[in-house]
Amino acid sequence: MKHVISVIAMILIAAAAFAAEPAADNQKIVKELERTQAHFLKSIEGLSEAQWNFKPAPDRWSVAECAEHIAAAEPMIRGMVAEVLKKDATPEMIKAGIQKDEMISKGLVDRSKKFKAPEPLVPTNRFGTPAGATEAFKKERAATIALAASGGDLRTHADNHFLFGPLDAYGWFLFLSGHSERHTLQIEEVKAHPDFPKN
Repeated sequence: MKHVISVIAMILIAAAAFAAEPAADNQKIVKELERTQAHFLKSIEGLSEAQWNFKPAPDRWSVAECAEHIAAAEPMIRGMVAEVLKKDATPEMIKAGIQKDEMISKGLVDRSKKFKAPEPLVPTNRFGTPAGATEAFKKERAATIALAASGGDLRTHADNHFLFGPLDAYGWFLFLSGHSERHTLQIEEVKAHPDFPKN
């Protein structure tokens, strides 16, 4: 009888641990989203109008354009993630490898590789002011964090990603977070330019 109880206890402990994993993933991705949010907001804090609009070259984005792109991309990418959360990972996807956390985390911040922004995300001064861009981003990132916190088991949902192939929902959230990080690094490159206004 003791043996049976011990086995049942072990099963219950294992089940509890398994059930805790999705919550741990949710907490982890929320912290990552909060980290990249803080990094972005700090990068644009206290900039003058001249600094906000400075362009290192005619074909390079200003801080204003980078910030607008980050804020505009947030709801678009989150919409993709929301759709992924409706789809179960297929055996074929799992076999192909849907967990690509390190690949995404490292690949997106590699600024040596350039990508052209899709037309809907090309900056057009849609937010008008630094405050407008900042508030738009904060609102959208709050919605993203809420989705990540309540998204269930992020490892059991997956879909094909346009850059990384089969990818679980956790990876899709990493992509969204990494996208803002990538362009925050771009902002820091602009600010490091020798001709960047002093004030």
